[in-house]
Amino acid sequence: MQRTTAEGRGPVRYGPPAPQPGLPVLPELTAVLAAAAWRSAPEPPGGGVPVRSAAARHWGRRGLPTDPDNVAAGPGAPALLLALLGAYGGDVMLPRPCPAWWTPQVRLLGRRAYHVPTPAECGGVPDPYALLETVRRVRAEGGDPRILLLSVADDPTATVPPPELLREACEAAASAGLFVVSDETWRDTVHRPVHRPHDMVVLSPAEMLPDEVAVLLDLSGALLPAGWPAAVVRFPGTPRGTWLRARSLDVLTATGAFVAGPVAGAAAHALDEPAPVAGRAAAAAALHGAVAAAAHRELLAVGALARPPQAGRHLYADLTPLRAGLARQGVGDAMELEDWLGGRLGAPTPGGQRFADEPVALRVRLSTGPLLGATPQERLAALTATDPLELDHVRGSLDRLRSVLAGLSD
Repeated sequence: MQRTTAEGRGPVRYGPPAPQPGLPVLPELTAVLAAAAWRSAPEPPGGGVPVRSAAARHWGRRGLPTDPDNVAAGPGAPALLLALLGAYGGDVMLPRPCPAWWTPQVRLLGRRAYHVPTPAECGGVPDPYALLETVRRVRAEGGDPRILLLSVADDPTATVPPPELLREACEAAASAGLFVVSDETWRDTVHRPVHRPHDMVVLSPAEMLPDEVAVLLDLSGALLPAGWPAAVVRFPGTPRGTWLRARSLDVLTATGAFVAGPVAGAAAHALDEPAPVAGRAAAAAALHGAVAAAAHRELLAVGALARPPQAGRHLYADLTPLRAGLARQGVGDAMELEDWLGGRLGAPTPGGQRFADEPVALRVRLSTGPLLGATPQERLAALTATDPLELDHVRGSLDRLRSVLAGLSD
């Protein structure tokens, strides 16, 4: 990540990367992509039948019966979200903090983005009372909020909203007349403890408001390598859902946002979750969970704050209790913390301002991918190790984090 310069470059180009797996590509997926390399044409707008049917089966296994005709595919979640927002119209309500790429999508369309604080327990969803009050105030001031964006497994906070909080947020959205877009990209990356594998329940707003929710799933990073862009969206099986899908396909067509043919084949294969794909996903979630928990312990040991990471490949740290030590290093806000900490750890540590958080708050997102090793061989060793925390290169990464943080303590 780089600072915006006087050369007229926009800040979006230097936004933080999405959390990456940091793992070698699954050989089975490479074989599927290679076998489809002869396909020279892209998929039709919204994706062909194979990838849409695979997505329907994927959601069906998660309790969301889906007709392939209610699914659209595109080259990554940003392209699909841009099409959906462009088709639906209106201003957008978002939680604070939220994924770094959400707000630019809204503003690129000339719409207004209104951020609502999240509850103390988790990120990903707005506090329901704050949401209702913000919608009331925005409408009183002439705004036109129509959509609520939320996440059931959150980037950046790495938390999963409890079912009761998710339900309350959905009820507030419904009472305010908001259409909900649920980003469920990281839903299947939950860090399930071996001794309590079924403790955490992840629900979709589409189970609560089936006629008023679109579900977004980015495969790039969660099921596919980040360099293979593909995503799918599930529209409600209603006349309005049919209209919204058709309008979204118009935007995808106008912008040329089509999935590459070979990538569509790999996406369909991954969505069907054969044993190697499902096994890699489960092993990766366990690995990132173990490393995130270890990093969380290092943060707490020096007095920093962070919610326990529950999903994804990162954690969100609040270093405000270390403000005095950071001030000695010339760090006074999230932007300076981003540069200072990233330089010492040798990995991107995007500050909270990237996620619509308050710049004066000393918050950063730490990714677990860089802690797994510097080479594909080291990362693969971490994936297959009985205890990855015992590996020298993983232990060394955590020791480096501890050393940097220890220097900030009073």
